[in-house]
Amino acid sequence: MVERSQVARRRSNELTWYVAYGSNLAGDRFRCYLAGGQPAGGRRIYPGCRDPREPRRVAAVEVPGGLIFSGESAAWGGGRAFYDLAAPGVVAGRAYLVTVEQLGDVAAQEMYREPGSAFAEDLAEALDEVDQVRVMGPGRYETIARLGERDGVPMFTVTDVNAADLEPSAPSAAYLRWIATGLHEAHGWDPAQIADYLSEARGVAGAWDKDALRGIAER
Repeated sequence: MVERSQVARRRSNELTWYVAYGSNLAGDRFRCYLAGGQPAGGRRIYPGCRDPREPRRVAAVEVPGGLIFSGESAAWGGGRAFYDLAAPGVVAGRAYLVTVEQLGDVAAQEMYREPGSAFAEDLAEALDEVDQVRVMGPGRYETIARLGERDGVPMFTVTDVNAADLEPSAPSAAYLRWIATGLHEAHGWDPAQIADYLSEARGVAGAWDKDALRGIAER
């Protein structure tokens, strides 16, 4: 038992990449998951990770797939972002080099669970077994997707296993503003580029025009 706990502790401190594609693209917003707090425009206060340290590294990434907004976010109102692995196209992401434990705690908070909960521990322990997708539960962010490697370290994100079949819904301006901030921070995009990218996403298309999206990105 002692040996198992030592292995688990060592494993929790290993590093991995967490890839954000929604509001966590923005550094200040993601810090609320790490250190706790309430992001501007949001309705929720996050407890933060057991280990609140900053990511060791941050990098802009692009991964194959599509972006869809669906459901009704309790934190933001409007649709939430999901990563559709099967969709054609490219998703702009931001990779944060964090510990396995931090990734488990971030994923737990996505599903309104506590850092250090059984879900957080189970997810962290499951990473070694994820070849492409691992479904941890029926919740909206309870599926782990492996997105290849960067510098020899695996990249993961969380999404809904049924993202391709979700009913699109329009995201709120506050939510889009954080995504726009993150796209600018990570990829250096200007408001026009941000508007072009977001306008193609299901849930945004037909609900927000490019002029409105550019206005959000300029604020």
